[in-house]
Amino acid sequence: MPLPKITTPTYELELPSTQKKVRYRPFLVKEEKVLLIALESEDTKEITNAIRAVIKSCVLTRGIKVETLPTFDIEYLFLNIRGKSVGETIEVNLICPDDGVTEVKKNIPIDDIQIQRTDGHTNQIKLDDNIMMELKYPSLDQFIKNNFDFAEGNQMDQSFELIGTCIDKIYTEEEVWTASDCTKKELTEFLESMNSSQFKEIENFFETMPKLTHTIKVKNPNTEKENDVVLEGLASFFA
Repeated sequence: MPLPKITTPTYELELPSTQKKVRYRPFLVKEEKVLLIALESEDTKEITNAIRAVIKSCVLTRGIKVETLPTFDIEYLFLNIRGKSVGETIEVNLICPDDGVTEVKKNIPIDDIQIQRTDGHTNQIKLDDNIMMELKYPSLDQFIKNNFDFAEGNQMDQSFELIGTCIDKIYTEEEVWTASDCTKKELTEFLESMNSSQFKEIENFFETMPKLTHTIKVKNPNTEKENDVVLEGLASFFA
């Protein structure tokens, strides 16, 4: 006689990038085991890949390609899946800013952690009076590749590679150049031909893109001083 099937609840949220509704379920014991093994390895790439695998298993809505979702969608999805799986609060260890040494434990309700959007943020970059560039957000795969998949290389090369993968198209009133039709060399040479102020506009896109963030007040028990601590990115909420 077969054992009974355990019913798993399902939930719904909106993806921050598109406001598309997505159905998901909590992760199961077997998936939690994968996460715990990855966390114990303390290998950032392994942890990120485990998170991606869990999200793939837990997202029930068809047509959602986890590999192409913006990084902040991935972070928001995982945070909510984790909340429905093991608890609606996260305990974090924070360093008091006033002395840089004292650790304080704080519990943060997951519902309080949101995606922050910067006023004026745009993916349309005006390079001059004639040329425009449209950028797209880095996917998790691009984030992993450009942060963990190189043995050697300088920061500028890594930045150029990331920016190159995030160019969607370059256009004027008369013509459109789709990035997927261009070679990596062509895109790199195009970026290198910019002046500093033009390149700064591209950097500003990445600096102001939506991000998972939360500000929390921390009181140092030794000095009685209270400070704001800003947590950004998924890793901050599992410190």
